[in-house]
Amino acid sequence: MYILDMFSKKMKLPGPGQALPGRSEPIPTAREHFVLHRPLKGPFPDGLQTAMFGMGCFWGVERKFWQIEGVRVTAAGYAAGSTPNPTYQEVCTGQTGHNEVVLVVFDPTVVSYEDLLTVFWEGHDPTQGMRQGNDMGTQYRSGIYTASEAQAQAALASKDRYQQALTAAGHTGTITTEIQPAPEFFYAEDYHQQYLAKNPGGYCGVGGTGVSCPVGVTNLPSE
Repeated sequence: MYILDMFSKKMKLPGPGQALPGRSEPIPTAREHFVLHRPLKGPFPDGLQTAMFGMGCFWGVERKFWQIEGVRVTAAGYAAGSTPNPTYQEVCTGQTGHNEVVLVVFDPTVVSYEDLLTVFWEGHDPTQGMRQGNDMGTQYRSGIYTASEAQAQAALASKDRYQQALTAAGHTGTITTEIQPAPEFFYAEDYHQQYLAKNPGGYCGVGGTGVSCPVGVTNLPSE
């Protein structure tokens, strides 16, 4: 009964007053990106923009984005929950409400937000609710956390287009991706940062539907 209760908590976001209390200070993390050799927390040069995505286990997700030309830095972290400065162990209980997310700092003159959305949709299965593949729990939900109104419009438009593409391809699932303004981002522990570069044979549970995202998913509004 205890095991079933714990599993149930992992699959449902905590209600008001149910989240773990957390802490007032950030948890320690890396100072420099292991692959790109740039400061993980900035300050970042003028003209760069940020994007934030949840696509399942952040180890594999982060690798997808740091490999893209025009991406200056990436970081694994937690967002869209209630517990301040959570640890990985706390997030795994399901009682913080946080999602495993990747922060992407990019140069929009080299790679567009629309390009990043294409990687997002094609890089995981956005129809699985509180899971991604064998990884189950609220921390693995699909999410786009937008940094501007322009990003929000682009994300919503791309969701509609990708749902049409999935349906046309015979995929019966309905997209469950949450799209909301970017909440506070909490950097994950040092060992999570660029994990698959440090551990090339490490676990990566991220996989897509095999359905391509339509070219030109949206006409991105100007900032």
